[in-house]
Order: sequence, then C-alpha cells, then structure tokens
Amino acid sequence: MADSSVRSPLAVALTAPSRVTTAEIPIIVGRQNMYPARNIVENLVNSQDHTLLVAVIMAADFVDTLQGAGPFTLFAPTDAAFGRLTAGIVETLVKPGNRATLAGILTGHLMAGNLTFRELARLIKEGHGQAELAALNGARLPFMMNGQHNIVLKDAKGNIANISTYDVNQSNGVIHVIDSIVMP
Repeated sequence: MADSSVRSPLAVALTAPSRVTTAEIPIIVGRQNMYPARNIVENLVNSQDHTLLVAVIMAADFVDTLQGAGPFTLFAPTDAAFGRLTAGIVETLVKPGNRATLAGILTGHLMAGNLTFRELARLIKEGHGQAELAALNGARLPFMMNGQHNIVLKDAKGNIANISTYDVNQSNGVIHVIDSIVMP
C-alpha cells in the first residue's frame, strides 16, 4: 500500500494556493500581453493595434504624462478607428504646428482616476441609464449601457464608440479599447 502522505510534485502544484491575483494576469491587446506592472506607455508601445495612438501620444508630447503616476483611464482607439477618419487627417494632426489640437483630441480620450467596467456600470445605473463624465480636455462624455455587458460612449459630434476590451490594468491606471475616435 502506498504512503498517502507522499504526494507527487504535480499534485502539490495543482493543490497549492496560487499567489497570482487576477490583477497580475496580463490581458492580450493587439496580439501582445499588457502587463499590470507596466504603465500605459510601456504597454501600448507593444500593441500591434495601437501604433497610430502611440504616434499621436508622441506627437502630442504626452509620453511623460502617461508614464506618470496617474491614475488615468484611457479610452484607446485602435488603428482601425484612426483608419475611419477622413483621409489625411492623422498626418495633418501629427505635424508640430498642430500639437495643441492633437493634445485636445488625445485628452478627450483620457479621464482622471481608475474607471473600471464595474465603476462605469455603477455610474450609469446611478444616472438612470447614462453617466456623463469629464474628460481631461473638459468635454463631458455620455456613457450608456448597450446590453448587459457592453458600454458605449458618445462624443460631442454624436458619434458612438464601443468599448471592445475592458479593464486592461496598468500600474498608473486602466485602458479600455474603443473602436472610434472621440472627437471634440
């Protein structure tokens, strides 16, 4: 008869309590891991779906800001979202003379604080179906539920942005991936 006090290494590993929390598990964005211990810029530069957003952050001179302590909530438009803009607009915006306009658009995608899906949903519920939140550029953006598990936001022009990936935790905030550019 085998000694029941002796356990295989596999059995020990499978029954040992995990020391990894869900806040430490990376989420894949743009076919790359986004690590919660890294800041917004350190993660975004690796996303294959956010190369234009990274270019905008650099052109607007916001790298240091988004590497700062925060916390920030960034609604991060994908390259496909930039691709839906009028031809030539991105190229024009990233020119040095347009830094203020570009910064205004970028800060329209940023909010102070760490606004998770749960927090956004709570605010929407408290607002009886809509929460109007201030972006760093001063714009008031309406957020609404679109079904039980989908939040959308509306820009000043009435365009809707769907959040496709929620709660990508960063050391200095959280990223939510969106499918449209939030225009002032």
